[in-house]
Order: sequence, then structure tokens, then C-alpha cells
Amino acid sequence: MQNDDEVCLCFHVSQRKLIAYLRRTKPRVASQLAQCLDAGTGCGWCRPFLNKLHQQWQQGEPMGLTVGRASYAEGRDRHRAKSEDRDQG
Repeated sequence: MQNDDEVCLCFHVSQRKLIAYLRRTKPRVASQLAQCLDAGTGCGWCRPFLNKLHQQWQQGEPMGLTVGRASYAEGRDRHRAKSEDRDQG
């Protein structure tokens, strides 16, 4: 994933914005990343990825997700389809 690729596809929050937010605000818990343009508050697909970025930041590791943009978007589509099936069932 590149820095300008969106991590939160619902609210169009890029990896670059999330990394800048982490560095600037130093959130104590990953859920505080929701304060960065509502990341993670839509379909929920990105929450594990937000947790990963937060963990990297806490451990002083280079921040960035290694998943490809296309496979990431496909995974989200499957996640949303399953959620819709549960809601209709």
C-alpha cells in the first residue's frame, strides 16, 4: 500500500493522513484513530489495519501496510457483502 492509498475506504482516509495523525497526536489506543476523519467508523473493515498502524507506531517500527491496494479493496467488498447478508438474514 502506498501512502496516498486509502486505508479507510468509507471516509477516504489515506495511510499518509493516519501516519501524520499518529505522529502528531500520539494516541494511547488504536480506537483514537477514529478522530482522524472518522477512520474505522463505517463498515469496520479497516479496524485491524488501523490497529496494525498503531502497533507499528507504538513499537517505533516503520509505519505502513504491506497489503496491495487491489486485494485490500477486494477484501473490503467481501467484508461488506457478508455484513449485508447478516443484516438481511
